[in-house]
Amino acid sequence: MKIGCPKEIKSQEFRVGLIPAAVKAYVERGHQVCVEKGAGLGSGITDEHYEEAGARICVTAREVWDSSQMIVKVKEPLAAEYDFMQAGQLLYTYFHFAASEKLTLTCLEKKISAIAYETVQERDGSLPLLKPMSEVAGRMAPLMGAFYLGKTFGGRGLLPTGVPGVAPANILIIGGGTVGSNAAKVAAGLGARVTLLDINLDTLEHLGNVMPPNVSPIYADAYTLDKGLREAEIVIGAVLVTGARAPKIIRREHLHIMKPGSVIVDVAIDQGGCVETSRPTTHSDPVYLVDDIVHYCVANMPGAYARSSTFALNNRTGKYGLRLADMGVETACLNDSALMNGLNIYNGWITFKPVAEAFGLEGSYKPAPEAFGKG
Repeated sequence: MKIGCPKEIKSQEFRVGLIPAAVKAYVERGHQVCVEKGAGLGSGITDEHYEEAGARICVTAREVWDSSQMIVKVKEPLAAEYDFMQAGQLLYTYFHFAASEKLTLTCLEKKISAIAYETVQERDGSLPLLKPMSEVAGRMAPLMGAFYLGKTFGGRGLLPTGVPGVAPANILIIGGGTVGSNAAKVAAGLGARVTLLDINLDTLEHLGNVMPPNVSPIYADAYTLDKGLREAEIVIGAVLVTGARAPKIIRREHLHIMKPGSVIVDVAIDQGGCVETSRPTTHSDPVYLVDDIVHYCVANMPGAYARSSTFALNNRTGKYGLRLADMGVETACLNDSALMNGLNIYNGWITFKPVAEAFGLEGSYKPAPEAFGKG
Protein backbone atom coordinates (compact mmCIF):
# COMPACT_ATOMS: atom_id res chain seq x y z
CA MET A 1 0.00 0.00 0.00
CA LYS A 2 1.09 3.59 -0.63
CA ILE A 3 1.14 5.48 2.67
CA GLY A 4 1.43 9.24 3.06
CA CYS A 5 2.30 11.42 6.04
CA PRO A 6 1.61 15.13 5.46
CA LYS A 7 2.76 17.98 7.66
CA GLU A 8 0.19 19.06 10.25
CA ILE A 9 -1.29 22.50 9.54
CA LYS A 10 -3.33 23.16 12.69
CA SER A 11 -2.12 26.25 14.54
CA GLN A 12 0.95 25.50 16.66
CA GLU A 13 0.68 21.77 15.96
CA PHE A 14 4.17 20.28 16.02
CA ARG A 15 3.36 16.56 16.16
CA VAL A 16 3.69 14.29 13.15
CA GLY A 17 1.85 11.11 12.19
CA LEU A 18 4.87 8.88 11.61
CA ILE A 19 8.29 8.51 13.22
CA PRO A 20 11.22 6.89 11.36
CA ALA A 21 10.77 3.59 13.20
CA ALA A 22 7.18 3.42 11.96
CA VAL A 23 8.27 4.22 8.42
CA LYS A 24 10.83 1.42 8.57
CA ALA A 25 8.19 -1.02 9.82
CA TYR A 26 5.89 -0.19 6.89
CA VAL A 27 8.71 -0.41 4.34
CA GLU A 28 9.89 -3.77 5.68
CA ARG A 29 6.36 -5.09 5.09
CA GLY A 30 6.55 -4.03 1.43
CA HIS A 31 4.68 -0.74 1.64
CA GLN A 32 5.76 2.59 0.18
CA VAL A 33 5.88 5.67 2.40
CA CYS A 34 5.86 9.32 1.33
CA VAL A 35 6.51 12.01 3.97
CA GLU A 36 6.00 15.71 3.29
CA LYS A 37 9.18 17.78 3.40
CA GLY A 38 9.72 19.18 6.90
CA ALA A 39 6.79 17.26 8.42
CA GLY A 40 8.80 16.00 11.39
CA LEU A 41 10.83 19.09 12.25
CA GLY A 42 8.49 20.17 15.01
CA SER A 43 9.14 16.86 16.73
CA GLY A 44 12.89 16.98 16.14
CA ILE A 45 12.84 14.57 13.18
CA THR A 46 14.65 15.58 10.00
CA ASP A 47 13.92 14.58 6.40
CA GLU A 48 17.21 12.67 6.45
CA HIS A 49 15.94 10.55 9.34
CA TYR A 50 12.92 9.57 7.25
CA GLU A 51 14.98 8.86 4.15
CA GLU A 52 17.30 6.61 6.14
CA ALA A 53 14.21 4.67 7.27
CA GLY A 54 13.14 4.17 3.65
CA ALA A 55 10.66 7.00 3.06
CA ARG A 56 10.44 9.18 -0.01
CA ILE A 57 10.28 12.91 0.74
CA CYS A 58 7.48 14.72 -1.10
CA VAL A 59 7.80 18.47 -1.61
CA THR A 60 4.14 19.44 -1.15
CA ALA A 61 1.10 18.28 0.77
CA ARG A 62 -0.75 17.85 -2.52
CA GLU A 63 1.90 15.38 -3.69
CA VAL A 64 1.52 13.36 -0.49
CA TRP A 65 -2.26 13.19 -0.70
CA ASP A 66 -2.39 12.52 -4.44
CA SER A 67 0.08 9.63 -4.29
CA SER A 68 -1.28 7.84 -1.20
CA GLN A 69 -3.95 5.24 -0.57
CA MET A 70 -3.63 5.68 3.20
CA ILE A 71 -2.95 8.96 4.99
CA VAL A 72 -1.51 8.87 8.52
CA LYS A 73 -1.95 12.09 10.49
CA VAL A 74 -2.33 13.35 14.04
CA LYS A 75 -5.16 15.88 13.80
CA GLU A 76 -8.35 15.91 11.76
CA PRO A 77 -8.23 17.36 8.24
CA LEU A 78 -8.79 21.11 8.21
CA ALA A 79 -10.71 23.06 5.55
CA ALA A 80 -7.53 23.69 3.55
CA GLU A 81 -7.10 19.91 3.24
CA TYR A 82 -10.65 18.99 2.26
CA ASP A 83 -9.96 19.20 -1.48
CA PHE A 84 -7.03 16.78 -1.08
CA MET A 85 -9.23 13.90 0.06
CA GLN A 86 -10.08 11.25 -2.54
CA ALA A 87 -12.90 8.72 -2.69
CA GLY A 88 -11.77 5.40 -1.27
CA GLN A 89 -8.77 6.91 0.49
CA LEU A 90 -8.13 5.70 4.05
CA LEU A 91 -7.45 8.37 6.67
CA TYR A 92 -5.98 7.20 9.97
CA THR A 93 -5.93 10.02 12.54
CA TYR A 94 -7.81 11.74 15.35
CA PHE A 95 -11.12 12.99 13.95
CA HIS A 96 -13.41 13.92 16.87
CA PHE A 97 -16.31 14.01 14.41
CA ALA A 98 -18.94 14.73 17.06
CA ALA A 99 -17.40 18.17 17.57
CA SER A 100 -17.63 19.18 13.87
CA GLU A 101 -20.63 18.72 11.62
CA LYS A 102 -18.75 20.31 8.70
CA LEU A 103 -15.92 17.77 8.91
CA THR A 104 -18.43 14.93 9.18
CA LEU A 105 -20.43 16.04 6.14
CA THR A 106 -17.27 16.64 4.11
CA CYS A 107 -15.88 13.17 4.82
CA LEU A 108 -19.26 11.66 3.90
CA GLU A 109 -19.31 13.60 0.66
CA LYS A 110 -15.73 12.65 -0.20
CA LYS A 111 -16.49 8.96 0.48
CA ILE A 112 -13.26 8.37 2.37
CA SER A 113 -12.66 5.67 4.96
CA ALA A 114 -12.08 7.25 8.37
CA ILE A 115 -10.41 5.31 11.18
CA ALA A 116 -10.57 7.59 14.21
CA TYR A 117 -7.84 7.02 16.79
CA GLU A 118 -10.17 8.12 19.58
CA THR A 119 -12.71 5.33 19.04
CA VAL A 120 -10.38 2.38 18.41
CA GLN A 121 -11.50 0.29 21.37
CA GLU A 122 -10.38 -3.13 22.53
CA ARG A 123 -12.72 -5.77 23.95
CA ASP A 124 -11.79 -4.81 27.51
CA GLY A 125 -13.09 -1.29 26.89
CA SER A 126 -9.64 0.30 26.68
CA LEU A 127 -8.93 3.06 24.16
CA PRO A 128 -5.30 2.36 23.22
CA LEU A 129 -4.84 5.18 20.70
CA LEU A 130 -6.55 7.83 22.83
CA LYS A 131 -4.69 6.85 25.98
CA PRO A 132 -1.21 8.27 25.24
CA MET A 133 -2.52 11.73 24.35
CA SER A 134 -4.91 11.63 27.29
CA GLU A 135 -1.93 10.94 29.51
CA VAL A 136 -0.07 13.93 28.08
CA ALA A 137 -3.09 16.25 28.24
CA GLY A 138 -3.90 15.11 31.78
CA ARG A 139 -0.39 15.80 33.00
CA MET A 140 -0.37 19.15 31.23
CA ALA A 141 -3.71 20.32 32.62
CA PRO A 142 -2.62 21.27 36.17
CA LEU A 143 0.51 22.94 34.77
CA MET A 144 -1.54 25.07 32.38
CA GLY A 145 -4.02 25.84 35.13
CA ALA A 146 -1.18 26.88 37.44
CA PHE A 147 0.38 29.11 34.78
CA TYR A 148 -2.84 30.92 33.86
CA LEU A 149 -3.79 31.33 37.49
CA GLY A 150 -1.21 34.13 37.38
CA LYS A 151 -2.66 37.62 37.77
CA THR A 152 -1.10 38.74 34.49
CA PHE A 153 -3.58 36.50 32.61
CA GLY A 154 -6.63 37.53 34.63
CA GLY A 155 -6.15 34.74 37.12
CA ARG A 156 -6.55 34.85 40.86
CA GLY A 157 -2.84 35.35 41.49
CA LEU A 158 -2.50 32.31 43.72
CA LEU A 159 0.57 30.08 43.49
CA PRO A 160 -0.91 26.53 43.47
CA THR A 161 2.03 25.06 45.39
CA GLY A 162 1.53 27.42 48.28
CA VAL A 163 4.42 28.97 50.20
CA PRO A 164 5.28 28.88 53.91
CA GLY A 165 2.37 30.48 55.71
CA VAL A 166 0.07 30.50 52.65
CA ALA A 167 -2.20 27.57 51.74
CA PRO A 168 -1.89 25.84 48.33
CA ALA A 169 -4.63 25.90 45.73
CA ASN A 170 -7.71 23.72 45.62
CA ILE A 171 -7.94 21.82 42.33
CA LEU A 172 -11.18 20.16 41.21
CA ILE A 173 -10.95 17.42 38.57
CA ILE A 174 -14.16 16.20 36.95
CA GLY A 175 -13.70 12.68 35.59
CA GLY A 176 -11.48 9.92 36.92
CA GLY A 177 -10.37 8.29 33.66
CA THR A 178 -6.98 8.54 32.00
CA VAL A 179 -7.00 12.35 31.79
CA GLY A 180 -8.35 12.84 35.30
CA SER A 181 -6.09 10.35 37.02
CA ASN A 182 -2.98 11.76 35.32
CA ALA A 183 -4.06 15.29 36.16
CA ALA A 184 -4.56 14.28 39.79
CA LYS A 185 -1.04 12.86 40.06
CA VAL A 186 0.55 16.06 38.80
CA ALA A 187 -1.76 18.30 40.83
CA ALA A 188 -0.91 16.30 43.94
CA GLY A 189 2.78 16.64 43.14
CA LEU A 190 2.35 20.41 43.10
CA GLY A 191 1.14 20.16 46.67
CA ALA A 192 -2.40 21.24 45.87
CA ARG A 193 -5.50 19.97 47.65
CA VAL A 194 -7.18 17.85 44.98
CA THR A 195 -10.79 16.72 44.67
CA LEU A 196 -11.44 14.11 41.98
CA LEU A 197 -15.08 13.54 41.02
CA ASP A 198 -16.44 10.50 39.19
CA ILE A 199 -19.72 8.57 39.04
CA ASN A 200 -18.15 5.09 38.85
CA LEU A 201 -17.74 3.64 42.32
CA ASP A 202 -15.23 1.03 41.16
CA THR A 203 -13.11 3.79 39.65
CA LEU A 204 -13.33 5.79 42.87
CA GLU A 205 -12.29 2.76 44.92
CA HIS A 206 -9.28 2.18 42.68
CA LEU A 207 -8.27 5.85 42.78
CA GLY A 208 -8.60 5.86 46.54
CA ASN A 209 -6.11 2.99 46.72
CA VAL A 210 -3.48 4.48 44.39
CA MET A 211 -3.66 8.25 44.82
CA PRO A 212 -1.56 10.25 47.31
CA PRO A 213 -3.16 11.50 50.55
CA ASN A 214 -3.86 15.01 49.19
CA VAL A 215 -6.21 13.58 46.51
CA SER A 216 -9.81 12.92 47.58
CA PRO A 217 -11.82 10.76 45.13
CA ILE A 218 -15.47 11.66 45.69
CA TYR A 219 -18.73 10.56 44.11
CA ALA A 220 -20.00 13.16 41.65
CA ASP A 221 -23.46 14.58 42.19
CA ALA A 222 -24.98 18.06 42.12
CA TYR A 223 -23.94 18.78 45.71
CA THR A 224 -20.31 17.67 45.42
CA LEU A 225 -19.96 19.48 42.08
CA ASP A 226 -21.27 22.75 43.53
CA LYS A 227 -19.07 22.41 46.60
CA GLY A 228 -16.01 21.65 44.50
CA LEU A 229 -16.62 24.60 42.19
CA ARG A 230 -17.03 26.99 45.12
CA GLU A 231 -13.74 25.90 46.68
CA ALA A 232 -11.54 25.42 43.61
CA GLU A 233 -9.03 27.80 42.09
CA ILE A 234 -8.39 25.41 39.17
CA VAL A 235 -11.08 23.22 37.59
CA ILE A 236 -10.09 20.51 35.10
CA GLY A 237 -12.79 19.04 32.85
CA ALA A 238 -11.84 15.45 32.03
CA VAL A 239 -15.16 13.98 30.94
CA LEU A 240 -15.30 11.46 28.09
CA VAL A 241 -18.10 9.67 26.26
CA THR A 242 -16.30 7.65 23.59
CA GLY A 243 -16.76 9.22 20.17
CA ALA A 244 -19.76 11.29 21.26
CA ARG A 245 -20.16 14.95 22.16
CA ALA A 246 -19.08 15.64 25.74
CA PRO A 247 -21.93 16.41 28.17
CA LYS A 248 -22.08 19.96 29.54
CA ILE A 249 -21.30 19.33 33.20
CA ILE A 250 -20.50 22.95 34.11
CA ARG A 251 -23.23 25.41 33.14
CA ARG A 252 -22.85 29.15 32.75
CA GLU A 253 -24.61 29.77 36.07
CA HIS A 254 -21.93 27.70 37.80
CA LEU A 255 -19.36 30.39 36.97
CA HIS A 256 -21.14 32.74 39.36
CA ILE A 257 -20.39 30.52 42.37
CA MET A 258 -16.70 30.18 41.48
CA LYS A 259 -13.97 32.42 42.84
CA PRO A 260 -13.18 35.30 40.46
CA GLY A 261 -9.91 34.62 38.66
CA SER A 262 -10.24 30.84 38.88
CA VAL A 263 -9.12 28.83 35.85
CA ILE A 264 -11.06 26.20 33.91
CA VAL A 265 -8.99 23.80 31.81
CA ASP A 266 -11.46 21.98 29.54
CA VAL A 267 -9.57 18.96 28.25
CA ALA A 268 -12.82 17.64 26.73
CA ILE A 269 -12.86 20.47 24.18
CA ASP A 270 -11.88 18.06 21.37
CA GLN A 271 -15.32 16.50 21.80
CA GLY A 272 -17.14 19.82 22.16
CA GLY A 273 -16.17 20.56 25.77
CA CYS A 274 -17.80 19.73 29.09
CA VAL A 275 -18.26 23.41 30.03
CA GLU A 276 -21.12 25.41 28.54
CA THR A 277 -18.94 28.49 28.10
CA SER A 278 -16.04 26.65 26.45
CA ARG A 279 -14.97 27.26 22.86
CA PRO A 280 -11.86 25.89 21.15
CA THR A 281 -8.69 27.97 21.48
CA THR A 282 -5.14 27.59 20.16
CA HIS A 283 -1.67 27.56 21.62
CA SER A 284 -1.12 31.01 20.13
CA ASP A 285 -4.27 32.41 21.80
CA PRO A 286 -5.07 29.91 24.56
CA VAL A 287 -7.27 31.71 27.11
CA TYR A 288 -10.24 34.04 27.42
CA LEU A 289 -12.42 35.35 30.25
CA VAL A 290 -16.11 34.71 30.88
CA ASP A 291 -17.64 36.20 34.04
CA ASP A 292 -14.16 36.68 35.54
CA ILE A 293 -13.27 33.00 35.03
CA VAL A 294 -10.24 32.16 32.88
CA HIS A 295 -10.96 29.49 30.25
CA TYR A 296 -8.13 27.41 28.74
CA CYS A 297 -9.61 25.31 25.93
CA VAL A 298 -6.76 24.41 23.57
CA ALA A 299 -7.98 21.64 21.28
CA ASN A 300 -4.55 20.10 20.68
CA MET A 301 -2.88 20.38 24.06
CA PRO A 302 -0.28 17.61 23.51
CA GLY A 303 1.00 19.48 20.45
CA ALA A 304 2.92 21.76 22.81
CA TYR A 305 5.10 18.84 23.88
CA ALA A 306 5.40 17.50 20.37
CA ARG A 307 8.37 15.16 20.64
CA SER A 308 7.08 13.31 23.69
CA SER A 309 3.59 13.18 22.20
CA THR A 310 4.65 12.04 18.72
CA PHE A 311 6.73 9.14 19.99
CA ALA A 312 4.13 8.13 22.60
CA LEU A 313 1.42 8.13 19.94
CA ASN A 314 3.45 6.12 17.43
CA ASN A 315 4.22 3.53 20.09
CA ARG A 316 0.49 2.77 19.99
CA THR A 317 -0.66 3.52 16.44
CA GLY A 318 1.96 1.46 14.63
CA LYS A 319 0.56 -2.04 15.05
CA TYR A 320 -2.97 -1.06 14.05
CA GLY A 321 -1.66 0.93 11.09
CA LEU A 322 0.27 -2.08 9.86
CA ARG A 323 -2.87 -4.20 9.99
CA LEU A 324 -4.73 -1.63 7.91
CA ALA A 325 -1.91 -1.42 5.37
CA ASP A 326 -1.42 -5.18 5.17
CA MET A 327 -5.09 -6.16 4.88
CA GLY A 328 -6.97 -3.11 3.64
CA VAL A 329 -9.67 -1.41 5.66
CA GLU A 330 -12.49 -3.93 5.15
CA THR A 331 -10.55 -7.08 5.97
CA ALA A 332 -8.67 -5.41 8.82
CA CYS A 333 -11.90 -4.23 10.45
CA LEU A 334 -13.68 -7.55 9.97
CA ASN A 335 -10.76 -9.33 11.62
CA ASP A 336 -10.08 -6.81 14.41
CA SER A 337 -12.93 -5.55 16.56
CA ALA A 338 -10.81 -2.65 17.85
CA LEU A 339 -10.37 -1.30 14.32
CA MET A 340 -14.04 -1.95 13.59
CA ASN A 341 -14.86 0.32 16.53
CA GLY A 342 -12.46 2.88 15.09
CA LEU A 343 -14.19 3.03 11.71
CA ASN A 344 -16.40 6.12 11.80
CA ILE A 345 -17.10 6.71 8.10
CA TYR A 346 -16.93 4.39 5.08
CA ASN A 347 -17.88 5.04 1.45
CA GLY A 348 -20.44 7.77 2.21
CA TRP A 349 -21.90 6.14 5.33
CA ILE A 350 -21.44 6.93 9.00
CA THR A 351 -20.51 3.65 10.67
CA PHE A 352 -20.15 4.93 14.25
CA LYS A 353 -23.62 5.60 15.63
CA PRO A 354 -22.79 8.35 18.20
CA VAL A 355 -21.50 10.54 15.34
CA ALA A 356 -24.78 10.15 13.43
CA GLU A 357 -26.74 10.92 16.59
CA ALA A 358 -24.68 14.05 17.31
CA PHE A 359 -26.06 15.75 14.19
CA GLY A 360 -29.38 14.00 13.57
CA LEU A 361 -27.88 12.06 10.67
CA GLU A 362 -29.35 8.68 11.53
CA GLY A 363 -30.39 8.27 7.88
CA SER A 364 -26.70 8.30 6.94
CA TYR A 365 -25.81 5.55 9.41
CA LYS A 366 -25.07 1.93 8.53
CA PRO A 367 -23.25 -0.65 10.62
CA ALA A 368 -19.87 -1.28 9.03
CA PRO A 369 -20.61 -4.81 7.72
CA GLU A 370 -23.65 -3.43 5.87
CA ALA A 371 -21.61 -0.54 4.50
CA PHE A 372 -19.09 -3.13 3.29
CA GLY A 373 -21.93 -4.98 1.54
CA LYS A 374 -21.54 -7.95 3.88
CA GLY A 375 -24.44 -7.33 6.25
